[in-house]
Amino acid sequence: MDLSTAYDALGADLQATLSLWLIVLGGLIVIVWDAFRERDALIPVFAGLILVGAIVWDLFQLTAEPATAFYGLIRTGGFAAFVNLLLEVSALCTIVLSVPYLKRIGKDYAEVYGLVLFAVSGMMLLGAANNLVTIFVGLETMSICLYIMAGLVREDEGGIESALKYFLLGAFSTGFFLYGIALLFGSTGSMYLAEIGHAASTSTSAMYWSGVGLLLVGFLFKVSAVPFHMWTPDVYQGAPTTLTGFMSTASKAAAFASLILVLFYAVPYEKWTLAVAVIATITMVLGNLVALSQRNVKRMLAYSSIAHAGYVLVGIVAGSAEGYAGALYYLLVYTLMNIGAFGVLALMEWDNESGRTQSLDSLAGMGYTRPFIGVAMGVFMFSLSGFPPFGGFLGKYAVFAPAIKAGYTWLVVVGVIASMVSAYYYLRVLYVLWMKDSTDPAAMSNDKRVALTVPASSTAVIGFCAVLLLVFGVYPEFLQMAVDFFSPSAVSIAP
Repeated sequence: MDLSTAYDALGADLQATLSLWLIVLGGLIVIVWDAFRERDALIPVFAGLILVGAIVWDLFQLTAEPATAFYGLIRTGGFAAFVNLLLEVSALCTIVLSVPYLKRIGKDYAEVYGLVLFAVSGMMLLGAANNLVTIFVGLETMSICLYIMAGLVREDEGGIESALKYFLLGAFSTGFFLYGIALLFGSTGSMYLAEIGHAASTSTSAMYWSGVGLLLVGFLFKVSAVPFHMWTPDVYQGAPTTLTGFMSTASKAAAFASLILVLFYAVPYEKWTLAVAVIATITMVLGNLVALSQRNVKRMLAYSSIAHAGYVLVGIVAGSAEGYAGALYYLLVYTLMNIGAFGVLALMEWDNESGRTQSLDSLAGMGYTRPFIGVAMGVFMFSLSGFPPFGGFLGKYAVFAPAIKAGYTWLVVVGVIASMVSAYYYLRVLYVLWMKDSTDPAAMSNDKRVALTVPASSTAVIGFCAVLLLVFGVYPEFLQMAVDFFSPSAVSIAP
């Protein structure tokens, strides 16, 4: 690689990736700031403003011509800007929800907001990577931050257990991933996705397919697909609730975006679809069936998250521009649904253990005590189950329709049946909130109900997510925009 013109292109590259460097710089400032003024109330405000600035920048980049920066290591514009926006919105909502929540549980460490910013920077690298080394750097930056956030409540055995499980299993998956990168480089002689795909189109070897398989293990672990899902329920249950929402949305979106790029550019389509279709089937079925028996809401949403990973894989299996775009659109809708749902759970949490031991029945009658919470949770649950006119319905259409067009009707039938099953446990939440008597022995006491407060900031975020789900369910313009990211002109850029 000729680096003689590196400094000449540095200015343009920094400008094209301005949102990434803005977030990295913001994270560094937060850490130093907290070192001198611990738990300063202005720190989360500053972190939020950094994300707002990045969101504004990427909104302008959304319609920019796709290109690459830093010698083709990172993609910019179009696809990358869409993924960046998704990640930034998820992080901003998480920070706003976390400020009152962490203060209430006595864990309002300012470092959390620095970790969120650093995690987002890793996710942005991962979701816009055009090179296997960039993917690995982004993956590890994201993962290290998430390991720390999962164990934030150090005094609680559930929090420590969740962090330890996440770290140990994540380390194993990283080993598989890194070995897969080595095998792919050994078999193709390149780290760039497009060059790997070109080499694979002419000839493949056992080393190449071994590398692809190991790479898929790492990705499937990060998106909680079966059979690499075992960490998910315990980690989601033990981590602080608002941070669980962040982990379940942003990290999954970044990993799926990177997986789409790898499969689209580096792996021949006809060679991997059947294997991914089988994984999608098992993931949808197991996630929904096990969720039926869960009494803890966070654990139920963890298995629900596994099932939704299967739905996204259905769109990817289609292997078309519509399928990949549908997967991206589904990730957008899923982010709003889960951020909102976990935000509501954080408001109703009372067990002082991050909701780890709080049962669904304890929320009996909360819809009448806190009507806004009950109505918002209704929007999220109906959307998660795929009812129109909410965004979840259009999201499932976006991934199922391309799969039917590609000949995977049987896979869509499984997905539709799985969605019908999921309606039971989603609607059970609404039944408990609105139709179950608050005098039930398992219900939250009146004293605790009175003590629960709904901050204006949390109300704004939950309302924002609910309204956007209604808008996306009626106006599918973002879906068409995502389709354009995979047009011939958008994918013909340099490696």
